[in-house]
Amino acid sequence: MNDKKPLGKLIAIGGNEDKGTYSSAKVRKKYYLNFFELGILRRVVAESGKEDPSIEVVTTASMIPEEVGAIYISSFGMLNCHRVGIMDIRTPEDARQPEYLKRLRRADIVLFSGGNQSRLRDMFGDSDFLQLLNKRYHTESNFVIAGTSAGAMAMSEIMIRGGSVPDALMKGAVKIGPGLGLIDDVVIDSHFVKRGRFGRLIEAVGIYPKLIGIGLGEDTGVLITGGHLIETIGSNLVVIMDGYEVGHNNAAVAKNGVPLSIEHMVMHVLAKGNVYDMENRKFYAGKTNFAEAVRGE
Repeated sequence: MNDKKPLGKLIAIGGNEDKGTYSSAKVRKKYYLNFFELGILRRVVAESGKEDPSIEVVTTASMIPEEVGAIYISSFGMLNCHRVGIMDIRTPEDARQPEYLKRLRRADIVLFSGGNQSRLRDMFGDSDFLQLLNKRYHTESNFVIAGTSAGAMAMSEIMIRGGSVPDALMKGAVKIGPGLGLIDDVVIDSHFVKRGRFGRLIEAVGIYPKLIGIGLGEDTGVLITGGHLIETIGSNLVVIMDGYEVGHNNAAVAKNGVPLSIEHMVMHVLAKGNVYDMENRKFYAGKTNFAEAVRGE
């Protein structure tokens, strides 16, 4: 990992981001405003700085890649983005193919779809693809890497692979392993609010208290700039778990199945537009509030 702050941008999405597809007129009415005015995909495009950016959607994590790819092509098309390619990389050998590397070099946005986050690690691991992706993220401003659900969870160095929600906070309930390593200061969970994954994220941060836990609600995400500044985007909530000031913590020594005991885990709840500075561990109501703090006003 490069020690310098990355110039590119990460957008981690909690899953079920509104793609402009609706099961009924009632559902369409409910989400229409979110997609066109709060829509995360619109923000993904905007952060590239281009009206019609080159977008590559990586469907590796999904077991229905053709269906997922078609939905994203349609969704970005609704935003007048027509240069959308699908990378259905199924083997580690695919991740080393010159054609995929060539397309990666041209892309303005790379988006990892949902599915199984462990597949992303298995396929990309130490591949040329991941090395090039990491290099571009660290050295090119306006280069955007987005991920939804599994694609978001896999971004970090330490990744939640899975785990039982009912048994969370019992040592060993959460399965943890290496991720793609694009960012090494966080651990990310998705579908956070609806699936009740608070305990799962608390356990992960208890085990790695130097990390910031990011719990992403559905149709919600975070824009991470400079490798440390989080802005909430979308229509729901983001939960931050910070274990930096944890006192008593038995996570490292407890045996599997034993309840965890953790003192002073700090939690923040971020809505759209709120900002959290991971470097200084401070919450800000919004960009203006953050800018004033930076200027010392």
